Amino acid sequence: MDEIQQHKLGELTLRIDRSLCVGFGDCVARAPEAFELDDDDVALLTQPDAVELDNLLAACEACPVDALSLVDAAGRTLCPSRFYSTPGDE
Repeated sequence: MDEIQQHKLGELTLRIDRSLCVGFGDCVARAPEAFELDDDDVALLTQPDAVELDNLLAACEACPVDALSLVDAAGRTLCPSRFYSTPGDE
């Protein structure tokens, strides 16, 4: 399995970095309708169409090791929010 999994969710892309995930399960707690931990205790997106955007953002923000990220169509990182930037911020 690839170390970084990407899932298209409409105009957004969810990235799961399997090499960073250590299985805390915070994403599962915030969005159990969409995430579970696999046999290796790594986050797995199971039902991408079932998750609401607010829950997806909460799940990404809750990850203590930043294994989850959400990127918009322009390539801007929306989540984790500490990596968010808008044009002209640089």
